[in-house]
Amino acid sequence: MKKIIFSDHALFQMRRRGISEKDASRIIESPEQTSEVRPGRAVFQARIMVGEPAKAFLVRVFVDVGKENLEVVTVYRTSKFDKYWR
Repeated sequence: MKKIIFSDHALFQMRRRGISEKDASRIIESPEQTSEVRPGRAVFQARIMVGEPAKAFLVRVFVDVGKENLEVVTVYRTSKFDKYWR
């Protein structure tokens, strides 16, 4: 597998949104769903449980895949499963 690297923007957004590099990397390595956003860019997504009591969220990891490495562009979590889950 290609090496996973994180853009400065992705790292900033992940800190702001409370998503770890470990979680983002796990989703890239073992996504529940993957789709192409445009040539060279894909979104990897998986469901996670967060908080107490636990609540389900969808984490979406946007990755430039057409390069030597997998470069994470941005990451976010959402509760809008109906909008993004295929």
